[in-house]
Amino acid sequence: MQAKLSTMFQSLQVRNYRLFASGQLIKMIGVWMMFIAQDWLVLQLSDDSATALGFVTALQFAPVLLLTLISGRLADRYDKRLLLFVANVFWTVLAFGMSLLVLTGLVELWHVFVFAALLGVANAVETPVRQAFVSELVGTSLLPNALSLNAAVFNSARIVGPAVAGLAIAVVDVGPVFLFTAVSSLAPLANVVRMRPVELHREALLPVGERDSARVVDGLRYVARRPDLLLPMAVMSVIGMSLFNFQLTLAALAKTVFKTGAASFGLFSTALAVGALVGALAGTGRRSRPSVWVVLGAAIGCAVFGTLVGVVPAYWMVVTLLLPAGFFMVFFAQAANQRVQLGTDAAFRGRVMALWVLVFLGTNPVGAPLIGWVAETFGAGASIWIGGLISLATALIALAWQLRRSGARLRLRILPMPRFYVVSPE
Repeated sequence: MQAKLSTMFQSLQVRNYRLFASGQLIKMIGVWMMFIAQDWLVLQLSDDSATALGFVTALQFAPVLLLTLISGRLADRYDKRLLLFVANVFWTVLAFGMSLLVLTGLVELWHVFVFAALLGVANAVETPVRQAFVSELVGTSLLPNALSLNAAVFNSARIVGPAVAGLAIAVVDVGPVFLFTAVSSLAPLANVVRMRPVELHREALLPVGERDSARVVDGLRYVARRPDLLLPMAVMSVIGMSLFNFQLTLAALAKTVFKTGAASFGLFSTALAVGALVGALAGTGRRSRPSVWVVLGAAIGCAVFGTLVGVVPAYWMVVTLLLPAGFFMVFFAQAANQRVQLGTDAAFRGRVMALWVLVFLGTNPVGAPLIGWVAETFGAGASIWIGGLISLATALIALAWQLRRSGARLRLRILPMPRFYVVSPE
């Protein structure tokens, strides 16, 4: 067990990564608390409008569509550590400003819209840089482990944040939750300053002269020539748009279908995050690039359980199904992320990861308003199971395409345990 745990958390032996991960954990707990508080505040200010909630989600992710590719270019040209610091300063100023509006009672719905859009700008700059920065923190050999630990940090925060936020909103209202988010965002700022630049792994980057001429279009052409990168990105773009909207759909499901309060809504998010954390930890032992079959199998599992979440009629059944849904959601996203990162040359990693973030998060502005409308018109459950069926169809089409392209065959083994497996051509 000690050896297993040592392997699972191996990247934490690197000081720079340890600082990075601890700062992100503190910040993300606050961010997830803020997400819950923001959704609850929008519902309060809009008379429980799922459409308004979808609009806020769209505003929060719309800058990803506009700025992420530019951010990837910046990541390949400039010091990622400095870019992270600047982006987090912007985030911190925004968080303190929003908390002041909420605490003073001056907040209006349009304030939340503006805050969500500006927050999206900070995310559009910070996320691709942060994704690409991980390889500089730990090097290529520890990159799969570090990426899985990143997902574990993210989902640990998603367990703690919503649960604490639900209770905090019930006891002290949303204002103090926004203030805690602002204070927690100081942690990554302090830890970025404390990192040792000489210990970063930067030897595989382009020379300074070539780095200055790095263009967005070169990154797009690089991906276009790589079917092994295109497939996981294409599948993620559809699933991200149609199913990865639980921030919106679970809030509407809790409030409009099951008529529950903030604490019960937090339990939905916590159940999803517990499964997601297990999914993230399941990938920490991976030391090589995951196969396309692992990615597609996880996508199918994610779609199946996501569909079931929207179909079942009882509150406790939703909570139960959110556990495997969360597991496969993160296991799929992390396997796809690792397949993209470990298949990308270091010189293009910033631009490729910017494109990955674009398909992972940038599809939300397209899907969120539509999903909000479906939830308001046909019910929150329908907005989930429809997205699940679209995701399932996409994953099965991608599987069929990959089987045909590779000449492999899918087989079913009954004993000792029923499972599908792939037979490669001779």
